[in-house]
Amino acid sequence: MTAPVAPEADWEKAPGLLDGAKELTLGPEECDLAYWITSVAQGTLRDRGVTGHHDSALTPDFLKAPGPLREALVLEFGFRALAEELATRLLGHYVSIAPGIPQMEFYATQLLDEARHARVFRQHLVELGVPADTLLKEIDTMARDYRKRVLDPVVDFTLDIVRDQADFPGGVAVFAIIIEGVLAPAAELSERKWTPLSPATGEISRGTAIDEIRHLTVASTILRDHVIAHPEYKPRLLEILRSGVKLWDEIPDREFVIHREELFQQGMFEHADKIGDYEVWPGVRLLDTTAEQRYDMAERWTDEMAEVRMAYMGLPVEVLSSEAGA
Repeated sequence: MTAPVAPEADWEKAPGLLDGAKELTLGPEECDLAYWITSVAQGTLRDRGVTGHHDSALTPDFLKAPGPLREALVLEFGFRALAEELATRLLGHYVSIAPGIPQMEFYATQLLDEARHARVFRQHLVELGVPADTLLKEIDTMARDYRKRVLDPVVDFTLDIVRDQADFPGGVAVFAIIIEGVLAPAAELSERKWTPLSPATGEISRGTAIDEIRHLTVASTILRDHVIAHPEYKPRLLEILRSGVKLWDEIPDREFVIHREELFQQGMFEHADKIGDYEVWPGVRLLDTTAEQRYDMAERWTDEMAEVRMAYMGLPVEVLSSEAGA
């Protein structure tokens, strides 16, 4: 008999990333390897395993033609492909130092998730017309500055904790609260803004968001349980979070995001007829937003999500403020 798909991994039933990350409670014992095989590989990814979208979800021809909208999507998915590739490589260290089988199995599945995300982002660039035989070189070229100024400092910070210090809970905190906690709302925005324009792009973003819910919620449970069992670790955890906030404050990610959002802004007006009255969030039409408003909303979502997850872990949300980081 086929095992049922967990609701939070079901394509039709899963909540959006923000609601799921704020409302669901999952732990590594639940999200083990068997869960991943039945609910993710045979559930979330059913009929979407190769490209991240269903064959019936098409990439429109206008996104394959030169223009600001295509350029915005190529930059966004090119940068995300590289970020997910680096995340995959980092997660090998988590698997090797995981303190128990449930944690080891969970991070082995997250490693697969991130590798899949990188793959489907790259594959979508091919669907947009980027030649497959030069794809990796093109990503390396377009993202060279982004990698040097944004990704490499984050990778180095994470490696110091999880590889050099072999601090598993500290590494969990960095990945879930600092890295994914900051980037997840931008992923939510990606799904919302591309859905009315490209069914394929929207589905790819939807599938990755379903995975991110699991990553964020399970990591929160791991940290909550560790702090309960080892209250003496809490000051160390808070210091790692302060250092992570300081790092993000110093990284110029906004300029890269705003650049592609401005390209998206130009492109969405060129294709306004396809967007119409679609609301990117309740009561606000996508066509009525600016690049800065979309970026600021993603930051607001970051704060909302952090407030809920930190309270769940019994940690003060104030530690994630820039003032605390300073």
